Amino acid sequence: MNPGRRKPIVETESGESVMNEKDCLMLRYLAEEQSLTKAAERLFITQPALTYRLQQMEREFGVPIIIKNAKGTKFTPEGEYLAAYAKKTLDELHKMKEYIANMRNEVKGNLRIGVSSYFGLYKLPPLLKKFSVLYPEVQPIVTCALSSEIVELLTQEEIHVGVIRGEYPWLYSKFLLHDEPICIISREPIELDKLPDLPQIHYKQPITHSPGSVAVPFGDAIYAWWRERYNRPPNITMQVDSYETCREMVKHGLGYSIIPGIFVTPSDGLYSLELIQSNGELMKRNTWMLYKESLLHLAVADRFVGFMKEQHA
Repeated sequence: MNPGRRKPIVETESGESVMNEKDCLMLRYLAEEQSLTKAAERLFITQPALTYRLQQMEREFGVPIIIKNAKGTKFTPEGEYLAAYAKKTLDELHKMKEYIANMRNEVKGNLRIGVSSYFGLYKLPPLLKKFSVLYPEVQPIVTCALSSEIVELLTQEEIHVGVIRGEYPWLYSKFLLHDEPICIISREPIELDKLPDLPQIHYKQPITHSPGSVAVPFGDAIYAWWRERYNRPPNITMQVDSYETCREMVKHGLGYSIIPGIFVTPSDGLYSLELIQSNGELMKRNTWMLYKESLLHLAVADRFVGFMKEQHA
C-alpha cells in the first residue's frame, strides 16, 4: 500500500476503497444539514465534487444513498444506516486519537464542551481565553444548546464537560459554578397582594424532546411558588422565549416578569424583588458543571475541570 495513501475505513472484497474519514464526515454533515450545498460548504469542497463522491459510493455499495426533493436532501433507509455507521466510526476515531495523545500525558487535542446559551454568550469566552493561555495546544469545540440536550450529549459521551442551568438528573460528578436569585422585576414598585391583577410577561420555556429528561423546569418552580400564595392564576398577557425579551418588555412598562436575577443589572433601572420560598429560603437558579470521572483520564478534560473549579472556587 502506498504509505502516503490514507487507509480506508471500509473496503470491498476486491480491496477497493469504499469509505474513509472524509466520507464519514460527508455523511455526518449531510445528516445534520439535509442539504448538499451546506454539507459541501462545511467540507470546503464544491457541491458537484460532493455529488460525484456520493454517486461513487452508491455504485460501490450498490444501493441509493440519498433522495433529492423540493425541501433538500433525504437519506434512503440504506443511507440512514450508512450515516449512523459514519457517526459511530467518527466517534471511535476521536476517542482513539484522544487516547493516543494522553498516553504521553500531553495536554493537547480537542476539548469538547457543551454549554447553555447564556453561559456560552456571557461567561465562557473569557474563561476559554484564560484556558488557552495555559494550554495553547488544546482546541476547544463548543456546542451551545438547551440544558436537557447537553445532559444527553454528556450521557452519550459526545462531549467531555457540560455546563447547564437548572436541576437535571445526573448520576455522575457535578460542581456548582454559581447561583442567582429569582426575582420579580417591574418598572415601578408593586405590591405582591396585587400581583394576580397585573399584566405578566411570561417566560415560556422551550419544549424539549430529549429522552429521559425529567428536570424541574423553571416555569414549574415559579408555578409552585405562585400556588403557595394565590388561589387564581396570573394575568399572563405576553409569552416570550427569552429572559432578555422579558426584561426589555418590562423596561417599556408593559407589565412585570419573573426571571433569574442574573439577567437584570442596576443600569436597567428596574425595581427587583427576590422571591422567597415558604421555608424562608431564597429561590435560586443554579448553574452546574457536569462531567464523568471516567473521562478525566483524558488530560484535556481533567485540566479543564480543574481550571473551572479554580475559577469558581
